[in-house]
Amino acid sequence: MTMIQIRHVPEDVHRRLKARAALEGVSLSELALAELRRSLERPTRRELLERVAGRSVETEGPTSAALVEAGRAGR
Repeated sequence: MTMIQIRHVPEDVHRRLKARAALEGVSLSELALAELRRSLERPTRRELLERVAGRSVETEGPTSAALVEAGRAGR
């Protein structure tokens, strides 16, 4: 395993992390590692934009506008 050191952590952030770790019954290192892992499970903004840009537009079936218009006509 490797090690990461984080410098210049503001006192209030350190205090809150330490308190949260204590509430969860884990060490500060365990909490930080869990948070890092959790952050990697979510895509970044860039990854989301790339996914959206890569999607193809489906032309099959009615458009959203057509569905709304049909719904209004059925009232």
